[in-house]
Amino acid sequence: MLNYAITFFIIAIVAAFLGFSGIAGSAASIAQILFVVFLVLALVSFITGRGKVL
Repeated sequence: MLNYAITFFIIAIVAAFLGFSGIAGSAASIAQILFVVFLVLALVSFITGRGKVL
C-alpha cells in the first residue's frame, strides 16, 4: 500500500514538473488517500497485534 502511495506521489511530481496540473492533482489526491489508508491499517495492525504477547 505504501509502495502505491509513493508511486503516485512520484507521478504527481513528474506531472507537475511537465505542466500537467490536472494529472498532478489527481495523482497527489490518490497518493494522499492511499497513505491515510496505510496509516489506518498500520495502526489497527499494531493495536491488534499487542494483545497476544505472552
